[in-house]
Amino acid sequence: MNAFTTTPLISRAALFGNPSRRGAAISPDGAHITFLAPLDGVMNVFIAPRAALDQATPLTRETKRGVPFYEWAKDSRHVLVVRDTDGDENYHIHAVDIKTGAARDLTPFEGVRAELAKVSRQHPGAVVISHNARNPQFPDVVRVDIATGETTMIAENPGFASFGIDDDFAVRYAVVIQPDGSQLVLRPDAAAGWAEFMRFAPEDAMTSGIEDLFASDGSTLLRSSAGRDTAALYRLDFATGAAHEIAADERADIGAVLVDPHSKAPLAYSVNYERNRYVALDAAVAADLAFLDGAGIGDWGLQSRTDDDRLWVVGADADTAPAAAYLYDRTLKTLEKLYDSRPELADAPLAAMHPVVIDARDGLKLVCYLTLPKGSDEATPGRPAQALPMVLMVHGGPWARDIFGYNSYHQWLANRGYAVLSVNFRASTGFGKGFLNAGNNEWGRAMDDDLLDAVDWAIGAGIADASRIAIMGGSYGGYATLAAMTRNPTKYACGVDIVGPSNLETLLATIPPYWEAAKAIFHKSIGNPDTADGLALLRERSPVHLADRLARPLLIGQGANDPRVKQAESDQMVAALKAKGIAVTYVLFPDEGHGFARPENNIAFNAITEQFLAAHLGGRAEPIGADEISRSTAPILEGADTLS
Repeated sequence: MNAFTTTPLISRAALFGNPSRRGAAISPDGAHITFLAPLDGVMNVFIAPRAALDQATPLTRETKRGVPFYEWAKDSRHVLVVRDTDGDENYHIHAVDIKTGAARDLTPFEGVRAELAKVSRQHPGAVVISHNARNPQFPDVVRVDIATGETTMIAENPGFASFGIDDDFAVRYAVVIQPDGSQLVLRPDAAAGWAEFMRFAPEDAMTSGIEDLFASDGSTLLRSSAGRDTAALYRLDFATGAAHEIAADERADIGAVLVDPHSKAPLAYSVNYERNRYVALDAAVAADLAFLDGAGIGDWGLQSRTDDDRLWVVGADADTAPAAAYLYDRTLKTLEKLYDSRPELADAPLAAMHPVVIDARDGLKLVCYLTLPKGSDEATPGRPAQALPMVLMVHGGPWARDIFGYNSYHQWLANRGYAVLSVNFRASTGFGKGFLNAGNNEWGRAMDDDLLDAVDWAIGAGIADASRIAIMGGSYGGYATLAAMTRNPTKYACGVDIVGPSNLETLLATIPPYWEAAKAIFHKSIGNPDTADGLALLRERSPVHLADRLARPLLIGQGANDPRVKQAESDQMVAALKAKGIAVTYVLFPDEGHGFARPENNIAFNAITEQFLAAHLGGRAEPIGADEISRSTAPILEGADTLS
């Protein structure tokens, strides 16, 4: 018997249940550490003295959905907590006093989406927030006093995509997306109100932009792919518009930039092609980067820092080690582990991830990540001894990318006996404007060809059994699943669509109102429904109109409150399949949005998915626990009989 078939099963609860802790941050004054942790099974913000994490106490007391995000205010007295309701993405921002526990809703509006726009050490008692209370389509920018909730308008939005705000809470620029997809940057003008400052051509618009990191001399940072393919980093003289190149990479766009918290001078930048790496720009951080790179903690990133920049909270993971958080003292050069996010996986049989670069049929390079069942490739790492059933995992966006590191879905599926392949298909971000724009008008065509080319590579390399391949993904990845299974009806043995659009025409007609300013980007990339050719393209590429071509089992998961991909997208696909007499399994969560945030629901859907894949690919499956489905909120609306 092969070693990988006897590898112990890793429980779904360990992989997809609440982490023990995550999201660590340090207060600006360095006195406290905060993190998210379960309280009665729900993720809440906890706070502890910096030197005594064992004394942590809950700062919030959410009882249902949990806190998705928080940030320290610069006064070191308040934590800014972001929440929505059942996944509707109408976020409220609450300021919680760490001394009294009192919470104030800084955005007390119903049906309004708010976002944190700026915190600044120059105004520690205030925060800048954008919200669409006045106009659902175009969010205004306001200053809010944290202690009182008093709100002052900074800028009403006449139709802009975004504003650039400096540390003094002044509006320095605004961005407008033009009908052709180009990006126009405006500056305030005393006479005209706004005046054009800079323009990025349509092909550069999604890989270029100004950062609101203004230095005392008025300069700021600029990313731009103008005149080149990958986005480079520049120092921009905001008075004259002159730009000086700081950093560039020929294979990938410049990623995160580490700046001095006071001067805003760029200290280092990251580049991620196959793996993420940091490059020092200033001797002040070169030793820090070298220390952290040599610490053996995996791929790392800066999560939080004190105002004096002495203490950093660093997050790190490796392909075979879930996320951990560390406190790094730059002066003493000491690294203290704060926690492991999933200590229950410390001795689990986690499998290695292998970066691979695959050639697409037209010569584009596809950066991919392959994970194989542990023990299946002992003779040749990255190549199994025999072809395996495979799951093709397609990322969402599509303006996003897969990365190297710990991936719970890769680990889960590899542990069940599947090869797992993730593909950065064209339109994925980070690989230059040519790669990104190669996806324009190619939903369900060249983007699908990239997936086919990666699958054929896996088959040709002896990795995948051609008769036992599944396709699975969420959001755009869900669309890709539906498109692939209707375009290539016999290529895949089964598919799993999570919150994926089935009808591009209705998708664009129902996008959230606050995406209005960026609608031109969708029209340029997917198809413009206001033109005859664009409408024809949308209909041609919509899987709902090709439902009768589907020939293999399909599982669909949907959140009823999804503001991006409405429930109707899954409903109409299911209805079209039923009308043709084609079996489909449909799971609808009434308290979820764009994805399944509550662990009970995520575990339930993955339990269903696991049985579905085992039935159609032949992999292993952990038995469904007595309460795994009942603890969730979802009925199986259609096709329960297809799970076995």
